[in-house]
Amino acid sequence: MPFVNIKTPEAALTSDQKAEIGHRVTEMLVEYFSEAARPHTMVLIEEVLDGGYYRADEPFSIPEAYRAR
Repeated sequence: MPFVNIKTPEAALTSDQKAEIGHRVTEMLVEYFSEAARPHTMVLIEEVLDGGYYRADEPFSIPEAYRAR
């Protein structure tokens, strides 16, 4: 069973964008594993609390311009 875990900053994506990512990732995996993989493919999109992870030793907060509207 293909399993993909995507972590993204909280509020960076809309529900529609997350659904599109889930669909497109599934399509990509079906290309590699065949149509038989579709019903068993899991795409998990986890939202990480803003400031809940670090980049270059500094807490990361998503810039306002990149927040979902």
